[in-house]
Amino acid sequence: MMEESDSWDVILVIKMDRIHRNSRNFMQMMEELDRNGKKFVSSSESLDTTNALGRFVVDMIQRIAQLESEQIGERTYMGMREKAESLGTSDSKKKTMGFTPPFGYSIEKGALVAEPEELAVAGRIFSEYMGGATVDSICYELNGLGLLTRKGNPWNKYNLRNVLHNPVYAGFMRWEELLIRHTAETVLDPDEFNAVQTRMASKDRGRKAAPVSFIPECCYR
Repeated sequence: MMEESDSWDVILVIKMDRIHRNSRNFMQMMEELDRNGKKFVSSSESLDTTNALGRFVVDMIQRIAQLESEQIGERTYMGMREKAESLGTSDSKKKTMGFTPPFGYSIEKGALVAEPEELAVAGRIFSEYMGGATVDSICYELNGLGLLTRKGNPWNKYNLRNVLHNPVYAGFMRWEELLIRHTAETVLDPDEFNAVQTRMASKDRGRKAAPVSFIPECCYR
């Protein structure tokens, strides 16, 4: 838009929040318009940005819009957290948070369900790792057999580690620090999952690694 500023004189919007929700970006745009002798008009607010008072009012309104946007984000987060906490104690099978299902699973009618072919590959990953195979050797074997990721990409140490670290394969979905039990098929039990985490943590010694996330015994005993 700004690259074509020679072909127009005024930016006309219905409301200010349709052009920018961030006050800093909005004011940068206004400064650029001023340098180029262009005007900004909001038909709803009827603001005159050709004088200092008008620019001050625009800035204040935009800051209020940014505040409202951040408050909406905070309320959305709190609502999602309350949902996650209630799902943990609910008897309903529809225990998902609207997330993208991990490799081996899909979502049907709000519930997590197994994708047999993918889940068999996930089970193989855990089985071979618990049997002493390295992450690199498992990747090499799977790629050689053509057993690729859901998107058809080769396995590497990063996406394979994501599988090994995900408690969904032991019966629990994770939302931040919360664990929510699901009813779909699994490939190992929580004790085996925790053993995998212990082994992975031992391999990461001496370098910066993510904190180990076990499934607490209180969740499944």
